[in-house]
Amino acid sequence: QVQLVESGGGSVQPGGSLRLSCAASGRTFSTYGMGWFRQAPGKEREFVAAISWSGGSVYYLNSVKGRFTISRDNAKNTVYLQMNTLKPEDTAVYYCVSGRRGYWIGQPGFTDFDSWGQGTQVTVSS
Repeated sequence: QVQLVESGGGSVQPGGSLRLSCAASGRTFSTYGMGWFRQAPGKEREFVAAISWSGGSVYYLNSVKGRFTISRDNAKNTVYLQMNTLKPEDTAVYYCVSGRRGYWIGQPGFTDFDSWGQGTQVTVSS
């Protein structure tokens, strides 16, 4: 059983930045891909970003490309999501997810992940 604990959410003005962190435990972190999803009020949960076990492959939702960066530190069992130039439409609960495998052929989807964190709120508002 994988435990995922997110941190780093909060409130920020448009154009601001936040960095989310997700600490993982319970299985060998370095052999599994990791990712982030988000869910805005009244909307379905959507994929945001993912990173393969080595960090060699990354995937992003089109609307966050160039603004968000996913990274991982296998020595610290932690995955990060650096979010820059935040927009009001980025407001959502962000969930850290752990993959069923170390890498994917193409962008992963909802069923490619088997463990979820409790979520952290990100609010972008003036």
